[in-house]
Amino acid sequence: VQLQSSRGGLVQPGWSLRLSCAASGSFFSMNRMGWYRQAPGEQRELVATVSSGGSTVYGDSVKGRATISRDNAKNTVVLQMNSLKPEDTAVYYCTAVVSLYNAPGYTHDFWGQGSQVTVSS
Repeated sequence: VQLQSSRGGLVQPGWSLRLSCAASGSFFSMNRMGWYRQAPGEQRELVATVSSGGSTVYGDSVKGRATISRDNAKNTVVLQMNSLKPEDTAVYYCTAVVSLYNAPGYTHDFWGQGSQVTVSS
């Protein structure tokens, strides 16, 4: 399973950014998908995740500014971030919990390559 995410970029404070991620490969089911981020010198933290049924979880630092959505048919997930702040600067990682086969023990976490997002004026 491979996760291919869109490029991040340099944006000004207050602007919006949209990140997308597409999963490819052979698997039985795609469970929770989402995004984490890691700033220099910091631990990786939750941005947002969404289940196959549409249930969402947001990190405290982005609540009210982020919206996550997914297309189950296309195995894609999109993160929309609004009102960006300098503290949102980080590498954003797409992640997916994937069941490779319809049997116990074959569920794994997969990660994308990371997208650098820099918020600066």
